[in-house]
Amino acid sequence: MSRNRIGAVVVSACALVMAPLPARAESTWGPTPPHNPYVGQPGTSTMHGDAESSDTSPFAGPGTGDIAIHGYPLAAACPTILQGSDGLVLALCTAILGQVPTVYLIGPSGPPLAELRLAKGSLLGGVYAYVDNNDRLVALDGNRQLIRVGHERDRSGAWRLGIDESIDLTGVISSDDGATGLVPDWEGNVWFATGKGRVGVVGPTGVTAATQLPEGELVANSISSAPGGRVAVATTHALYELATDDTGMPRILWRAAYDRGSARKPGQLSWGTGSTPTYFGPATGADYLTIVDNADGQVHLLVYRSGSGELVCSQPVLTQGGAGSENSPIGIGRSVVVASTYGYPYPAVPDGAGPAQPASAPFVGGMTRVDVAEAGCHTVWDNRIRSSAVPRLSTADGNIYTVSRVGADTTTPLDGYTFTVVDPETGSVLSDRPLPATIVNDPLQTAPLITRDGQLLQGTITGILRIS
Repeated sequence: MSRNRIGAVVVSACALVMAPLPARAESTWGPTPPHNPYVGQPGTSTMHGDAESSDTSPFAGPGTGDIAIHGYPLAAACPTILQGSDGLVLALCTAILGQVPTVYLIGPSGPPLAELRLAKGSLLGGVYAYVDNNDRLVALDGNRQLIRVGHERDRSGAWRLGIDESIDLTGVISSDDGATGLVPDWEGNVWFATGKGRVGVVGPTGVTAATQLPEGELVANSISSAPGGRVAVATTHALYELATDDTGMPRILWRAAYDRGSARKPGQLSWGTGSTPTYFGPATGADYLTIVDNADGQVHLLVYRSGSGELVCSQPVLTQGGAGSENSPIGIGRSVVVASTYGYPYPAVPDGAGPAQPASAPFVGGMTRVDVAEAGCHTVWDNRIRSSAVPRLSTADGNIYTVSRVGADTTTPLDGYTFTVVDPETGSVLSDRPLPATIVNDPLQTAPLITRDGQLLQGTITGILRIS
């Protein structure tokens, strides 16, 4: 997706030991994203791993050997699965019955340790959240409250979840609107974007300011931040980079319109880019900013220079597969990996998304790696892998992890799934191992979590799979 929707988790609560990355991974991929001091540990604090939305992890995944698979049915779709520095997992899920957002606290074994229901919002409201530097889940609920959810043990030893802080945003978000994404910047401000294109900033003292993007431009994906106070927002028409002015108001640094095509494509959730903007780069780890457009026929990876908005390149991608992507790209060093979602059978789309043209299409898949140079970009590989989840690159073991859909290109509820490990150097499949093959285990293009003890937690339409 950039938008994801499923999960809950199990993970070790051992002490955090941040080992240095292997030299091979570091030299191959270049600098990892700079760590935002207002989010938790790198790789596990946002849906896309970090504030830059790189979809990379500093932790090794399960690898290509034998795996153990455990299911955690929650009767809920859990798009956001995060891990704090204490080793506990926080999953933000939406119950199948009533679509009530629920936060689950997950320990090293057994059922959830605690749960907390939140105010219900739109389909995308509450999907995006992050773990802050105090291990609290930060989200915007359906009542337009910015909340920080903490966890602690009571005197009996039982865990509880509770709202540590709530900031009222009803004065800047209208009752017919809701938050789509949020991220902190490097100064401690919390930025948010709403579905109807309102971009706001909540300062460290709770003071809030907001600005309205041009009428008709909707925000359907989350947002990202980089050092220097920069924040990236992609609307259904253009990519923006913003910062605060001297008064604390959000201001637009630059705007770049992209080819949004003539309609929403099947396998996408809005008429426009499906990307959460991704910061990456070979010098600082945030030199560039990238999305995938929604051009008719052939889509393109668009790479801009962060800070100036200069277009570095427009490179055709997904030429072997379906030409459309709802997922955030992987971005690190000079490399970007894009996965196709064209034709993916989402069970529902947000209100106002508009009809798809055509109404449906086969899901043929496809992934592309593009490398960026000062003189432009070039395609390294292009394949036909039918990725059904947001792929994630481990810089520790040098693997790309995803879930593939198995069956005919025309999807059915009888399709199967495999845990797929991809070689990022060549785009070839290193291993493909079966997962429980029923529709209740459809990952629905959600992002996985690689925990610091080497497990991969993948959301499904009804809960979570733990792969170890």
